[in-house]
Amino acid sequence: MSDAPVQTQAGLEAQPPMPVRRLHNFLYCPRLFYYQWVENIFQENADTVEGSHAHRNVDRPSRIEDPTKLDLPEGTQIRSLRLASEKLGLVGVVDLIEGGPEGAVLIDYKKGSARRDEAGERVAKEPDAMQLVAQSMLLREHAISVKEAFVYYAADKRRVPVDVSEERTRECLEKLDQAKALAAEGRCPPPLQDDPRCLYCSAYPICLPNESEFWREPKGEPITVKRPPRPEDDDGEILIVQRPGAQIGFRGGQIVVVLKGDTIRALPSMQVRAVYVYGAVQITTQATHAFLEQGVSVSYFSPSGRFLGMLNGLPASGVDTRRGQYRLFDQPTTCLAVAKEMIRAKIHNQRVMLMRNGEPPEKAVSEMMQLRDQTSEAHTMTELLGLEGMAAALYFGNFAGMLKSSDGAGVDFSSRNRRPPRDPVNALLSMGYSVLCKELAGICHSVGLDPFLGVMHQPRYGRPALALDLMEEFRPLIVDSVAVSLINRGEIAKDDFISGSSGVFMNEDGRKAFWEAYGRRMDTEVSHPQFGYSMPYRRMLEVQARQVWRFVRGEASGYVGFTTR
Repeated sequence: MSDAPVQTQAGLEAQPPMPVRRLHNFLYCPRLFYYQWVENIFQENADTVEGSHAHRNVDRPSRIEDPTKLDLPEGTQIRSLRLASEKLGLVGVVDLIEGGPEGAVLIDYKKGSARRDEAGERVAKEPDAMQLVAQSMLLREHAISVKEAFVYYAADKRRVPVDVSEERTRECLEKLDQAKALAAEGRCPPPLQDDPRCLYCSAYPICLPNESEFWREPKGEPITVKRPPRPEDDDGEILIVQRPGAQIGFRGGQIVVVLKGDTIRALPSMQVRAVYVYGAVQITTQATHAFLEQGVSVSYFSPSGRFLGMLNGLPASGVDTRRGQYRLFDQPTTCLAVAKEMIRAKIHNQRVMLMRNGEPPEKAVSEMMQLRDQTSEAHTMTELLGLEGMAAALYFGNFAGMLKSSDGAGVDFSSRNRRPPRDPVNALLSMGYSVLCKELAGICHSVGLDPFLGVMHQPRYGRPALALDLMEEFRPLIVDSVAVSLINRGEIAKDDFISGSSGVFMNEDGRKAFWEAYGRRMDTEVSHPQFGYSMPYRRMLEVQARQVWRFVRGEASGYVGFTTR
């Protein structure tokens, strides 16, 4: 186990006031609380969206002439009342408070149903009830005494009473102290195990409770995870624009692509997952704001397909993760341990690729297996990279065997070359590696890792070393597979490339064919070697990045590479 504790709150002199809804999170699951309050990580799902919908009426603030003087005579209502207390270290928003004949009536809206007690009576769920107790404490601080409190459960369409007595207030204060102590400790609590609450948790794709337990101390034996960590907004589209002079704008909630005054593409902005632009394509400020607000990354490529950079919003999480990353990846023994697993997985997948798509000599297959197994015994990074180089020589020495007869397509392969690529196959591979590296750089950034500090590739300005490291095990499975598929299916030919003194590159038709094949491959579902579930390759990239994320935070004892059978 690495010694990289999360230190988020430890250095702060005073914690910020805690939102009441985070106290609710703490009572539901301490790990969810830590993600959302300490690390500001939030993932929407159907439940959170439905919850926002249930709040739509009470989320409209009431008009108050003087907010410093709250008056609540009988028959009045105040909606969406925001309150804070320095004494309690608490802030919150009261959904609805009504003036009654004997005092104020507090109401909070929830989308679901109430819990049934042993007598079959409806009772408020404990996190919901404690949230109202905390709100009643805030109101008391503002000289409003709560006589009654209710949770309105939208699914039941009825109010359920909540006890806000002094005894419950003391319980609430104890829970509040526990939550603040957890945040100050600066260490993310372990996930729940086999708990039904995980089924409804929006943070499940980030928390990965079962996977985290496996990574904490891998035993080597696969485990079965029934629920793949697939976010519910995972079905968006990738917008690719490569027509010179095109403009991407935002109008009426839609992303529109206009060329010479004509709209050539329009789709709802919430449906866009990523944007790739080539050459002289403009993006309006309104569209840029929409992409940043919705977490949509925009990748820029030169007309020839060279990756230039990307536009991304601020990462949701980062300080704790990056501190652990900088500390651990500065240790040669740690870097070597992670790199050995990455190279083992890469050689394994190269060997599988050759056996799946061709008839490689038995000698080459056997030697690659030996090289794969020798990676665990490498004592230095130089020795490890030597094994990787020998395996690459065997792999690319037999790469042509995976390609069917060119049949006039005019695309042959003799050896791997780059910078610049000197034949169509190498142009395809270079383009694919560039795009895949870009994908992983974006994923590293989004999960809070620094994509520019890795374990194998040396840090260099503008070089996403960690993305290049993570890419190693996926190169044959994604990029090489796309190249072989395009050629063998006759979807690309020599006419789709431009040859010149600066190398060989795809033209617009070639890039179109590449993107179609690349999209298909990234959407292909593949089984996870340790957890058994199937997910698209794009999601598997994030699972691996999440594993590194846990390792640098001290929640995993090592790294397990992604392999296929």
